[in-house]
Amino acid sequence: MKKTIVLLLAMLCGELAVQAAKAKVSVDRIDPPTWFVGIKSIPSVQLMVYGQGIRDAEVTIDRSDVTIDSLVRLDSPNYLLIYMNTVNAQPGTVKLNFKLGKFKKTMNYELLAREMSGDRRMGFTNADVLYMLMPDRFADGDQANNQIAGMRKYVCDRKAPSLRHGGDIEGIRKHLDYFNDLGVTALWFTPVLENDSPDGATHSTYHGYATTDYYRVDPRFGTNAEYRRLTDEAHQHGLKIVMDMIFNHCGFDHPWVSDLPAKDWLNLSEWLNERKDKSKNDPRGTSYLQTSYKLTPIMDDYASEVDLKETVEGWFVPGMPDLNQHNVHVMNYLIQNSVWWIETVGIDGIRMDTYPYAYADGMARWMKVLDTEYPNFNVVGETWVTEPGYTAAWQKGNKVGKDESYLKTVMDFTFFDRVTAARGEETDGWWNGYNRVYNGLVYDYLYPHPEFVMAFIENHDTDRFLGKGKDAATLKQALALLLTLKRTPQLYYGTEVLMNGTKERTDGDVRRDFVGGFPGDERNCFTREGRTQEENDMYDWLKAVLHWRQGNDVIIKGKQTQFIPYGGVYVVARRYGGKTVMTVLNGSKQSKTMSVQRYAEVIGDVKAARDVPTGRTIDLSGDVKLAPRETLILEF
Repeated sequence: MKKTIVLLLAMLCGELAVQAAKAKVSVDRIDPPTWFVGIKSIPSVQLMVYGQGIRDAEVTIDRSDVTIDSLVRLDSPNYLLIYMNTVNAQPGTVKLNFKLGKFKKTMNYELLAREMSGDRRMGFTNADVLYMLMPDRFADGDQANNQIAGMRKYVCDRKAPSLRHGGDIEGIRKHLDYFNDLGVTALWFTPVLENDSPDGATHSTYHGYATTDYYRVDPRFGTNAEYRRLTDEAHQHGLKIVMDMIFNHCGFDHPWVSDLPAKDWLNLSEWLNERKDKSKNDPRGTSYLQTSYKLTPIMDDYASEVDLKETVEGWFVPGMPDLNQHNVHVMNYLIQNSVWWIETVGIDGIRMDTYPYAYADGMARWMKVLDTEYPNFNVVGETWVTEPGYTAAWQKGNKVGKDESYLKTVMDFTFFDRVTAARGEETDGWWNGYNRVYNGLVYDYLYPHPEFVMAFIENHDTDRFLGKGKDAATLKQALALLLTLKRTPQLYYGTEVLMNGTKERTDGDVRRDFVGGFPGDERNCFTREGRTQEENDMYDWLKAVLHWRQGNDVIIKGKQTQFIPYGGVYVVARRYGGKTVMTVLNGSKQSKTMSVQRYAEVIGDVKAARDVPTGRTIDLSGDVKLAPRETLILEF
């Protein structure tokens, strides 16, 4: 009996060998395309090999300073994971020798020297002001890349709010002087990686949040080399670059979706086999589950299993498959991808989209790697809940969360929510108007580092602060708070020239083209001559505050004191090194008076102060009369 079994096994192995010899085998690509020696936090780099029938290949290496720790053979026959140990590696070429039956192939893989050690990479801080923009909507610097042959069906139509408009990396690069003139110090733009998905009738992936290649800049935005050129020139202009990444999901047209590397590469992927048309992301009639978009179950001690599952495993939309961060190989791929962009392009920070939608333990592992390898780098996570107790639980070193996240910076949706509500209200003696902002800031004790909470008044996912109007007075009040509070501030492109819009009709209305960034524009808001008087007034006001803020230790390091709104007036003070800044807001449409005596603890015996944006001298020897919705940033 044993002899029979052995004979059958031998025959089976022989048949498999014959089939393998006959089958077509290829090596089509390897991710990451290169790697770097000296990455101590990743001693064994994962090489993901794509190729028909490559899973069962044997692999050898011809160097003594590089070894193969393991080969991982996934469910799909068209992927092979090589874990390559580079602890003792020197820069140079590694020859990867693949063999399967009669198939033999050698691939040259480059191990590169790092430009600098990880601790020398300095991320953005609260000393910076981030300027957030959408490449497709900011400026078209190279019309030749508006139509790229070989990409899935799309059109470039500026009249359609949700189709591509043609903005690109070159458009950003050509306006670096503009950012310097305005006074911002860091640029965060929505994702630039390839989004090669076909357009729908009225929509596209112009926004960049449906990645189809994690190692390639979308050619409609430019090339990897152009991205590096932009970063280098930005650094020469004193500007930092923050890269938008997405670990929660990829694009539906990523190769992983049509050929799953492993059954658990995606969350709840079963519905993909249930579709009538396998080429489309139509979930009708399947077991598809979409996220509830409610993030509270993640921190809720009483959360039900069904609620938690909908949040972290449900797909964002059918066109954005949900990655499974509990699959160790998925997470290794994503972690390495972020390191590769840091080393390859020299980015100065990462903004992580949909942060809590991904598994928290997987994301914490990623953040710990970056925190170890790049201790002075910075990552901000999108944590869209408007309660400070929730947001604080995600910040590194917090005392209120369930586990350590290692995430240095979180987004302040509390401030956004409160200042938006205050915009249309009279500030009374209790809850309305700037009482809302005051009542949000009283919970700053929950944050280990309030200065590493990123505040904003609008972004690409919200209505513009101005809505459908042009209320510059109220906008100045929101910006004055944003730029003087103990926070890391983020602006949204076009605010400086009074861009408005709401999501009522489409997201495209809050993502309109920057006037002057595109061929054929009748005006050019990048220039003083191209702006209206109203736009120049806003631009000049913001420019004055931004340049004053640069290197200002009172704002960067100063102690913060806020006063309960009194008589319709809200005051926040910052003090450092014998200097004081007072932000004074009349939160009413009526004239009000600021009582100097009430704020004596910060004013002291000072008799006059300078208003930063206007340069006016404000008399503090007596009470100060405030015009309706007047804003003062007093320095003394």
